[in-house]
Amino acid sequence: MSDHSKKEQTGQNAVIEKDVVIGKNVVIGHNTVILKGTFIGDNVKIGANCVIGIHPEGNKTMRESFQNTSPLIIKNGTKIGQLVSIYAGTLVGENVFIGDLASIREHVLVGDETVIGRSAVVERDCSIGKNCTIQTQAYVTGDTILENNVFLGPNVSMSNDKYMGGRAYTLRGPYIKQGAKIGNNASLLPAVQIGENAVVGAGAVVTKDVESGLVVTGVPAKVKT
Repeated sequence: MSDHSKKEQTGQNAVIEKDVVIGKNVVIGHNTVILKGTFIGDNVKIGANCVIGIHPEGNKTMRESFQNTSPLIIKNGTKIGQLVSIYAGTLVGENVFIGDLASIREHVLVGDETVIGRSAVVERDCSIGKNCTIQTQAYVTGDTILENNVFLGPNVSMSNDKYMGGRAYTLRGPYIKQGAKIGNNASLLPAVQIGENAVVGAGAVVTKDVESGLVVTGVPAKVKT
């Protein structure tokens, strides 16, 4: 059941559907919609004009949309900005920060203490570790893995379809290992692996795997000597 016992923490015109669970000391901004089944932990703050717990839909050209997906879970201490959309089936860890206008799709795991910046997009079926930073307008394609302490600069872009829809292919986004850093405006091609503590320079186009500890720059990206 929804908990409306703290009216002063719910903004004007907010909508809270049935079977929503809301913890203690939660703040919900004006015009925000919390959809059916969403679980919100303690000390969570959600800004104005957000839509939380969206159930995915699609058409026949897209992968199957999961109508019976599990509820969205937002754990304790997370802060969500204005105009954010988060889909059902996702788990947002403790003390996460999600900036204004960000979008997080279904079946995503966001680890504790991670920052998802303003207007960043995280597509479906992604795993994001703890203490990651995803900066403004970064695009995390579907089927991507970020281990702990990964940094993505502004406008980083990724892809997961090697053939751009031209033939059958198992979609695979990049796999970015612990401590790796990706500079602003870098592009990562499908299924590339970025090793631990590797650095991808700003504007680089990564077409093949990068070994741990290396620095790569350029188009296509090559090891910096």
